[in-house]
Amino acid sequence: MEVNEYLVIIMFLTFIVLLFTGIPVAYVLAGTGVLFTGVGYLSDQYLDTITGLDFLTLGLMVNRLFKIMSNWVLVALPMFIYMGLMLDRSDVARKLMLSMQNLFGRLRGGLAITVTAIGVLLAASTGIIGASVVLLGMLALPSMLEQKYSKELAVGTICSAGTLGILIPPSIMLVVMADQLSISVGDLFMGAVFPGILLSILYFLYIVIIGLLHPHKAPLHPKRKPLSLDVLWDVFKSVLPPVILILSVLGSIFAGIATPTEASGIGALGATILAAYNKKLTLKILKEVLYQTMNTTAFIMAIFIAASCFSLVLRELGGDEFIEKLLTAIPFGNYGVILTILFMVFVLGFFLDWIEITLIILPLVAPIISAMEFSNASLALLENGSLIWFTLLVAITLQTSFLTPPVGFAIFYLKGVAPKEVKLIHIYKGVIPFVMLQLLALGIVFLFPGIVTWLPSVSY
Repeated sequence: MEVNEYLVIIMFLTFIVLLFTGIPVAYVLAGTGVLFTGVGYLSDQYLDTITGLDFLTLGLMVNRLFKIMSNWVLVALPMFIYMGLMLDRSDVARKLMLSMQNLFGRLRGGLAITVTAIGVLLAASTGIIGASVVLLGMLALPSMLEQKYSKELAVGTICSAGTLGILIPPSIMLVVMADQLSISVGDLFMGAVFPGILLSILYFLYIVIIGLLHPHKAPLHPKRKPLSLDVLWDVFKSVLPPVILILSVLGSIFAGIATPTEASGIGALGATILAAYNKKLTLKILKEVLYQTMNTTAFIMAIFIAASCFSLVLRELGGDEFIEKLLTAIPFGNYGVILTILFMVFVLGFFLDWIEITLIILPLVAPIISAMEFSNASLALLENGSLIWFTLLVAITLQTSFLTPPVGFAIFYLKGVAPKEVKLIHIYKGVIPFVMLQLLALGIVFLFPGIVTWLPSVSY
């Protein structure tokens, strides 16, 4: 190995170690980049290496900053964040739960099915994992415990339904991934539709089967109403507003009427109108939502800038070539390389948020995937078909890692709002079956890429 390759490895290890100090991620990324610029310079001066790094290298950041700030795709981020936060305040989820619980009350596990259905609608409306998990935890968990649901099933359902926002469009993560890989946001959104539906169906089937095999874990609603036109009308009235919002955002993108950036503005306006319709739009709430939107957007953009600094120095050290050399040396062919990358992403998902993985890892491995040739005809249906398929495999893998004990992010989001009788061990046990279902979905999408590529290939 050359000195540059040792520096690449040490740089990654330094980044991981510094994360555990509690220093904010943006500072760790930028600081590691600046530190190793100095290390490379001193190495050239005293060890007779040729890294080519000096502090003029950091001057290249100016162009990168300009590129980030002038990127129209990233304008969608604050809009989608605002849309999700405002929708959480609009009382839509509470009305959905009350009406849909009456609809599914005659089924064992009806409340768990209701939570999953609301999770799907929230995912397609917000795309913010933390907000969805916390909202579902506060709304549904007390009711599920009161109805004598198994604690494990209750918390597992809430965690898994809340994380659907990372996959089902319009997902903030998919917007960032599309930007980093220079692929169509619309194609990525459409490619995510069927995997999201597949995962939702697996969740529904699991809950129904648990209700049949273990009735005590998923009891019937004690005050269930008979199915009637009034119940159906209540469900229709509660479902219609978020469905209209979803169709206005995704429909405008899929129909080619609006770009994803323009559609995010439609979503933000629609969520505000919904909040006003439900009499939840006050000056105080608007101020809080705008403040949280600014806060979240600033956090993401700080990591964007810091990750650009980190990846600039890493590339100057030859990190791209080193990682490509490591991956192409794997003796299991193209599919073996993809499985190796997915395993790495799964492990990194325990320690890093999706933002860091998307900004650091994906741009490094994307050229390798793009250069691969696959015999599967489904991947040839679409320009950049293999890259879009791979990106969604990464998205499903990240969603799985966010649920996986001991450090899945969704676990701790829920623990923060759960009652005292719900212990961490209950959440660990509860999410494991749903992790298995997500791995099953990942395997299906891996084996049948057409699930991803077919819809975007026929849409235009």
